[in-house]
Amino acid sequence: MPDALTPWILLLLLVGGFASGSVPFGLLAGKLRGIDIRQHGSKNIGATNALRVLGRPIGYAVFVLDALKGAIPVLVAGAITGTLGRIDPAPAMSWIVLGVAVAAVLGHVFSPWVGFKGGKGVATAFGGLLAVFPIVTFAAIGAFVVWLVTVKVSRYVSLASIAAAIALPPLVLLSPTIARLIGAVKPSATNDLRHLAPALIVTAALSLLVIVKHRANIQRLRAGTENRVGKKA
Repeated sequence: MPDALTPWILLLLLVGGFASGSVPFGLLAGKLRGIDIRQHGSKNIGATNALRVLGRPIGYAVFVLDALKGAIPVLVAGAITGTLGRIDPAPAMSWIVLGVAVAAVLGHVFSPWVGFKGGKGVATAFGGLLAVFPIVTFAAIGAFVVWLVTVKVSRYVSLASIAAAIALPPLVLLSPTIARLIGAVKPSATNDLRHLAPALIVTAALSLLVIVKHRANIQRLRAGTENRVGKKA
């Protein structure tokens, strides 16, 4: 652990991650239009409901901002811990950076600015994991591809989010192979597998959180009443 990374700095990184994730961009975007999106559509402050209630330009902007509020504190943590761009960071440093990503997601899901009833954490988790060291970045990109394909085929954003969450931990396991295929590590490298445990545990926990937050959507999917992409609120 770097000498400068005292417990106080670690605490600041985690608190900073939570604070960043807690900013309710969906709610703020709605307020600029004179709309409280908590009273419309799914009543969620996330990007999907912003897209449905406020339209594509604002909805896409909310998605990007929600992703950035996960990515930025993780990038800061990566720079401080020295894991930024490292294909095989030390497990202790991995836990710190991944912890900041989790803090940002928890900030979004349990935002104190909206009575601890925030969004579902998909965009913020994607941004945070995308900014973690490459092994997790590859998995996050793979999960995003799963999300895109599922949306294209089913037209259900909620189903796509659940499918991406389920795919994420297995993609973490495949990441060392992907890294070798694209030349990020030498074919003879074997030590990277030792560093997967923190990423695997954290991504599994985040995936479970996303699925739990979608339990109402799962009920609507089973009942055939879930909204498809393109349907207005």
